[in-house]
Amino acid sequence: MEIIRCDWANKSELEKQYHDTQWGKVVHDDNELFKMLILEGKQAGLSWSTILTKMDTLCKAFDDFIPEKLVNYDEEKIEVLLLNDGIIKNRLKVNAVVHNAKMYFKLCEKYGSLDAFLWSYVDYEPIINRWEKIEDVPASTPLSETISKQLKKEGFKFVGSTTIYAFMQSIGMVNDHLLSCSFRNQ
Repeated sequence: MEIIRCDWANKSELEKQYHDTQWGKVVHDDNELFKMLILEGKQAGLSWSTILTKMDTLCKAFDDFIPEKLVNYDEEKIEVLLLNDGIIKNRLKVNAVVHNAKMYFKLCEKYGSLDAFLWSYVDYEPIINRWEKIEDVPASTPLSETISKQLKKEGFKFVGSTTIYAFMQSIGMVNDHLLSCSFRNQ
């Protein structure tokens, strides 16, 4: 049987692997949700293939984006990170990782968990879209705008509407696999 992927996932082996094994799969683990939120924020202004290429180094440099570790990063640790050629060396984005870890704990205190906060927007059921062409898939939606505004209100950074929609796709809140994609129903 021929494997058909969404159009965006055919440029590199990393994209194929990510598409086939992760993209659109439902995630409820708070650490994984936070990690993907941060990685999608790091993508702002870049391509996802850049993030995929640097993923291992990013995860290693940032202690796999575990919030309990990130909140203890100090200015010295940030300076060391900014010397690491394997990460995205944008001071605002590096500082935002630490800041967002602090906001994560405040959000969890208020809503119980990041999972509860996010998935309540879709009544804990993924939105299943029926796109035929990649051009039909939106960059953002009214729902991603709503979640973005609330995350900003909660103090998060690098959580614009487009970033949040990509995040929703990555964690399976939205299934945007094209109708022709072999991985649509997996």
